Formats: sequence, C-alpha cells, structure tokens
Amino acid sequence: MAPLPLFPPRHGLLVIQSVRKKHCAACRRGPLPLLVLEEGRPRCLDCADLGHLVFLPRGDTALTRRSREESTLSVVVVRFNRRRSRYERQGVLVEETALARAEERCLADTEARRRRRARDARRRAAQDTRFTEAFATEIRRLFPGCPADRARTIAAHASVRGSGRVGRSAAGRALSEEAVTWAVTASVRHLDTPYDRLLMEGVGRREARQQIAPQVATVLRGWRAREEGRRGVA
Repeated sequence: MAPLPLFPPRHGLLVIQSVRKKHCAACRRGPLPLLVLEEGRPRCLDCADLGHLVFLPRGDTALTRRSREESTLSVVVVRFNRRRSRYERQGVLVEETALARAEERCLADTEARRRRRARDARRRAAQDTRFTEAFATEIRRLFPGCPADRARTIAAHASVRGSGRVGRSAAGRALSEEAVTWAVTASVRHLDTPYDRLLMEGVGRREARQQIAPQVATVLRGWRAREEGRRGVA
C-alpha cells in the first residue's frame, strides 16, 4: 500500500477507500471498500470502532462543513491516485444524526436563498416597471403624436434587463434625448417600413436603411408635429 497522505486529521484517524481487494486482519471480512490501517494492517470500520459512521462524498462544501460541525467524531476518507502518486480526499465519515442535522441546516439556507431571490426578483420587477414607465413618458414628451400604447411597447422593448438594448445603456438609463430617439427610430424602422423584408430579400443593411430613411423621417416628423404645433401657438 502507498505511504499515508501528508495531511492526517487532528484526531489521527484516517480511512482509506481501497482500490485493492483487502480483508480485515481482525474479522477477515472483505473485500473492504473502506478500511483503517492499524500498525500497518487493514481493519474494517466495525473493528476500528467506526462502523456507526456514514460516508458523505465530497462535493457539497457547506454540507460537509456542517456535518463535521454537528458530528462528535468525523474522519477523512482518502483514496490513492496512481496517476498522480498521491492520496486525495474522497469525503468524510460522520455520525448519521449529524448528517441529518446538517442537511436540515442546508435546506433552511436553501429556502432562505429562495425567498431572498424572490424578493430580489420582485424588487427588480418594480424597478423595471418604474423605468419603463419613465421611458414611455419621455417618448411621449419628445414624440407627442406617438400613440400611448406604442410608446409603452417601445419603452418595454428597449428597457428589457440584460438585453443590451439602448434602454439599458448609460444614456438610456439617463433618459437622454438621443437614446430615446434611437429607440423610437428603431421601432419605426422595423414596424412601419419594409426594412425587415428588404433584409430577407438580401438587401444590405446600409442600403436597406437608405431606402427606408424617408419613411422613417416622415413617421417621426408626424409624431413630433403636435409638439411643434403647440410651440407655434404659444
């Protein structure tokens, strides 16, 4: 058997996950999946007074930490890696009741995280709603001829969280006139002109934009006309 690992636990106990078919030197049972070396001879967990412990594989750091906190006795389990020529941790042995208590603590944390995520989601949704309403209001201020439903649709599309659209840019969050105008222009381009059809027909993006530019300008001019009229009356 390979030399013992260089990280013995505090209490001196170490359990080995055997890769060979070994039998207990005391009771002769075997082959042993887990064994303890005593004076160089293998012992099964029962003969080593560790049979009351249960194996917790590595992988869940929080569960492992809490199981060891809850368990009066815990033992590191290792296995020899031939390729790397070293022992590697495979998990721990802990008391079954300790594992149950640790699982309850982890489940409580999971529920707490779920509730926190739900609260955060509600908070973000409220923020998104307020921002979308502000964006739509700014559209209506700059383009008073734009129908209210259309303004809300444009604002909702432009301000989707994580979309990378103009409403989520720094200028968009600041409700700059340039960003709002860009969002409205993009909506008009796709919904009020044959721009998308031209792209599907193989027309280049730049050429397609040039072709529909007069139509976009006409729609935007019409949506702005009401405000210009008000200024003329004033």
